[in-house]
Amino acid sequence: MKALKQIMRLMAACALAAGLGQAGAQEVTLRAVSAWPEGNFFSLNFEKFVQKVNTEGKGVIKISYLGGGAKVMPPFEVGNAVKSGVVDMANVTGNFYTSLLPESDALSVSTIPVQEWRRNGAYDYVNKLWGEKLNAHYLGRAVDNMPYHLFLKKPITKPDLSGMRLRGIPIYRDFFQGMGGSVLTIAPGELYTALERGVVDGYGWPVSGLFDLSLQEQTKYRVEPGFYNTEVGVLVNLTTWNKLNAKQKEVLTNAAIWMENLNLDNGKMWEAEKKRQTEAGFQPITFSPAEAAAYTRNATDAIWASINQRSPQHGPQLRKLLTR
Repeated sequence: MKALKQIMRLMAACALAAGLGQAGAQEVTLRAVSAWPEGNFFSLNFEKFVQKVNTEGKGVIKISYLGGGAKVMPPFEVGNAVKSGVVDMANVTGNFYTSLLPESDALSVSTIPVQEWRRNGAYDYVNKLWGEKLNAHYLGRAVDNMPYHLFLKKPITKPDLSGMRLRGIPIYRDFFQGMGGSVLTIAPGELYTALERGVVDGYGWPVSGLFDLSLQEQTKYRVEPGFYNTEVGVLVNLTTWNKLNAKQKEVLTNAAIWMENLNLDNGKMWEAEKKRQTEAGFQPITFSPAEAAAYTRNATDAIWASINQRSPQHGPQLRKLLTR
């Protein structure tokens, strides 16, 4: 009921924004949300994108940013909000809408930079699939080149999570369960409390973004190596996209490509973030070379087996296009 009320309030705000958009004779206004709060690490590149569009698209196209996080709408409802047209645009990870589009997890295990997607056919394939199943145009990738890690409250000495409860979204589930752990789906904003109360013993999370939710206060260990590749993308409702003229699409596309390039130096950010974690008291957990290799291999095999099972038609082709 609470989620429904949030969405109803958002729809009212959207209606107002739509009215504002019609005030300009040629300028079109798109209503946008983020799955994370404003200023959160996972919203930052999208917010830079919004600023760029509103500057360079003045008089042509404008984005009305309605905010983000649970105060706007539940994160796991954002994909459906784009599909249904409640909003025109959203900053959201595919991991949050796998119930609507099982293939979306493939974006989080891509090993080919998004810049190559537009050259090797991956971008076109993704957009055909996203259009058919989600009524969405995948405009661009806001977060790329960033691994996930397993973070824990207590140490382990080998890749064995027997008896441990982990916060995980669907993309981690099979991997964590394969190591003996049990997985609970918990919204990002509720994770701190779950850790504090002992509901979970750890969680999967990108290497960055922990401090935004104060998770360092409930975390002691980071397991090495990292795995997968964090994906946050900008979706546009396909009906909305198809109504835009060539100039409006050009402004959005150029800004999206610019946004994607913000991730090219993310390796430096990983090291800075790990240093910050060390200063906060984190201890790295490392395995033997053989165990580390098996750990990484099992992570990859688990997610692709899951994707292929859920989507035997598209899973193999996505793996061919998105990985080396």
